[in-house]
Amino acid sequence: MRSSPNRLVATIFGAVYILVGLLGFAVTGGVGFLATEGGLLLGIFMVNPLHNIAHLLIGAALLIAGLASARAAKTVNIIVGATYLLLGIVGFFLVGTALNILALNTFDHFLHLASALVLLGVGLAAERGVSSNLSSRTA
Repeated sequence: MRSSPNRLVATIFGAVYILVGLLGFAVTGGVGFLATEGGLLLGIFMVNPLHNIAHLLIGAALLIAGLASARAAKTVNIIVGATYLLLGIVGFFLVGTALNILALNTFDHFLHLASALVLLGVGLAAERGVSSNLSSRTA
């Protein structure tokens, strides 16, 4: 894992997102599952129970991929990174509407965009030859 930037990033991000998902439940007592306003995690990030579950699922996907292989980590980093990029942009337009079912706020948008940059950057730039290296080893 130390030789694979994708595995390292996926594992670290996965563990952090699982922790964030679990901590989120400490601030969402009494908050509706799909509430457009939620509790504040770390005093700035708004979350609701659905948002917490999303963090747990994304964290699990990243952690499992990071522990599995460089190819799996690369794939999941790119998928989650692209999803966070989209969410980071679209999220700005959801605030204050009934469509904000994840109880997103401005701090969430910037964190999602930062996560997207790291995940996509590592996923797209690191280990470009992962598939060809694996093919040449089996031949």
